[in-house]
Formats: sequence, structure tokens, C-alpha cells
Amino acid sequence: MKRREVYDNFFSAKALFFAGLAIMPSLVFNPDTEARVVQFLFFCLLLLLSGKKINPVITFLTLFFIIAFNLIIPYGRVLFSVGAFKITSGALKAGIHRAVTLEALLMLSKVTIRQDLKIPGVFGEILGNSFRVFSVMMSKKNRIRGRNFFADIDSLLLELSEENISNTDVQITHTKPAGYVILAVVILISWLPWLFILQGGRFYL
Repeated sequence: MKRREVYDNFFSAKALFFAGLAIMPSLVFNPDTEARVVQFLFFCLLLLLSGKKINPVITFLTLFFIIAFNLIIPYGRVLFSVGAFKITSGALKAGIHRAVTLEALLMLSKVTIRQDLKIPGVFGEILGNSFRVFSVMMSKKNRIRGRNFFADIDSLLLELSEENISNTDVQITHTKPAGYVILAVVILISWLPWLFILQGGRFYL
């Protein structure tokens, strides 16, 4: 059985969603940059295990540009200079911290948000529709090319506005017992870097 089929059959969309909510604070409230890098790599691994793909070019460019923008305002110890432009430790670490956090959240959302997500209530319906739109956009983002960046985004948004993204025709799956065990282990592993920091430890990369 393919990894994507195992992912779709073992876990319900709701179980994945609540697992994502349980994992998210372990990243957002983790003050350590190195630990966030470890979590980012772990979420990338989860995404690959779920049978979904990672676009390394887009991921690298996103990380690069966020870090580059943070380097514009230097602070901290000067690591090296390129002409009048100075690369400082504080700006570099802040850039890595923000870039990795954004990409880690994107990877986590790809793993834990599925198109068949259905949350009870009016607010839940609005939230679920928003997440489904996000899920569909993430699945089609490879169509956005640098040369026609804005035109591709406009075309994708126009297509989504005409597309039926409701989950009425999507088959609802239920989480298998083994699926709950796997999700519990994933949540525990996701919190380990944060707990490691609380115990006074530190990551050195």
C-alpha cells in the first residue's frame, strides 16, 4: 500500500486537525532557534511519510528571502562583511528563527489539514472551508512559477473561486486504533525539543 493511501486510510481529517493543534504550541512557544530547526526537519519527514511532496526550490527560496530581509537591519556581533553590507549574528539568527518557523507551520499544516475536514457548527464550517481552500492551494502551488508569478496566482485564485471545494462528496474516513497510537507518538516527539529546552539542555547545530 502506498504511503498516501496509508495516510488517508489510517487517520481521519478531524484527528489530524486536533493533532496539529496539539503540536503547534510546541513550535510557536519554543524560544530556541536550533530546536525549531529540528522540529522543521521532523515536520518535513512527516510530510514525506504521508506521501506528499516537498518542493525544495520554493522551500529554499522562502527561507533565503526571509533570512535576507532580516539581514538588512544588522545587530549583534559582526560575522563578516560584504563591502558596506554587514552580516551580524543577531540578524542572522532572527532571520533563521522566523524563516524556519513559517516553513515549519506550512509543513505541519500540509500534514494535518485535509480536504475532508469537517468541524461542527457555523464557525466550524467557516473554519473548515478556509482550511480546505488552504489545502487545495497548497496542493496546487507548484503551478506558480517565478516568471509569471502574479499571473499564476491570479489564475489559481480564479480557478478556486469556480471550483467546488465543499466536502460533501468526499469520503469520510475514521482513525484506526493504530492511527491514534501513531498520532500520540508524533505529538510526543514534536514536544521533545521544547521539553529538552525546559530541562536546561540546548541544541548545537
